[in-house]
Amino acid sequence: MTSLLGRIPAPGLVLGGIFSLQIGAGIAKGLFDTLPPTALVFLRLAFSAVALMALTQRAVRAALRNASRGDLALAVTFGLSLAAMNIAIYESFSRIPLGIAVTIEFLGPLGVAVALSRRRLDLLWVVLAGTGVVLLTRGGSGGIDPVGVAFALVAAAGWATYILLGKQLGQRFAGSSGLTVASVVGAIAVAPIGLTTGGADMWQADLLVLALGIALLSSVIPYSFELEALRRMPATVFGILMSLEPAAAALVGLVVLNEVLHVQEWVAVGLVVTACLGATRRAPGRTEI
Repeated sequence: MTSLLGRIPAPGLVLGGIFSLQIGAGIAKGLFDTLPPTALVFLRLAFSAVALMALTQRAVRAALRNASRGDLALAVTFGLSLAAMNIAIYESFSRIPLGIAVTIEFLGPLGVAVALSRRRLDLLWVVLAGTGVVLLTRGGSGGIDPVGVAFALVAAAGWATYILLGKQLGQRFAGSSGLTVASVVGAIAVAPIGLTTGGADMWQADLLVLALGIALLSSVIPYSFELEALRRMPATVFGILMSLEPAAAALVGLVVLNEVLHVQEWVAVGLVVTACLGATRRAPGRTEI
C-alpha cells in the first residue's frame, strides 16, 4: 500500500483524499431515503473501526498496555466527540446541499486557526467567512433549512474539538492507535441510536456493501492518503490544499446529487475558501473517520 501511494505526487494524494471523502458523503446522502443518517453513521463508523483495527491491532495492544487512566479518558472523549460530529454533519447533509454543509463545517478549523493566531490580519478572514455564511443562510436557491445550518455549525464545533483533542491524542498514543481506539468508542456510542433507527432495513446485503464502500471512501482512503502526503510536503502546503474542500464538496454535490448552487452560494463558498486559505497555516486533520 505504502509503495503504491509513494508513486503518487503528494498534492495528488491530498486532492484524491478530498474528493474520496466527498464522494463517500455524496453516496451516503443518496441513501438517506432508504436509511436515516444515524443508521448510516453507525455502519460507517463500525466498518471504519474494523478496518483501522485490522491495520493497527499490534500498536493498539501496546498502547492499551501502557495507557494511563487519563490517556484512556482522552481517547473516550475523542471518540464521543467524533460520533457527535459525524451524526451532526450527516443530519446536515440530509437537509441542505452537500457543498453548503461542508462550507459551514469548515468554520471549525478556521476558528481554531484564528484563535491560535495573534495576527490582526486574521480578523479579515473572520469577516470574509462570516460574510460567506450570511450569504449561504439567506440562500440563493429559495432559502436554506435553518436546522440543517444548525447541524453544520455543531459539526464545525465538533471539528474544532477534534483538532484540539486530536493533537493531545497523537502525543499520548503511538501512530494511529489512539484514533483506532477512539473510532471503536464512537461506533459503540452510536450503536444504540443507529440500530434503533435503522431497524431490519440496515441489514440488507446491498446496503451493507454500500456502507462498506462509504467507510473506505470517507475514512480509510482519505486518512491513508493524508498521512502519506504529510510525510512528503510542508504542513502549510497541506493546509492550503485542504482549504479547497468546500469547493470540492460543492462540485461533488453538483455531479453526484445534482445539487445546483446559485451564483450567490458559489460566491459564499469562495469567500469561506479564501478565508481558510488566508488563515490556515497548519494541517487541521480529517473531520470524519
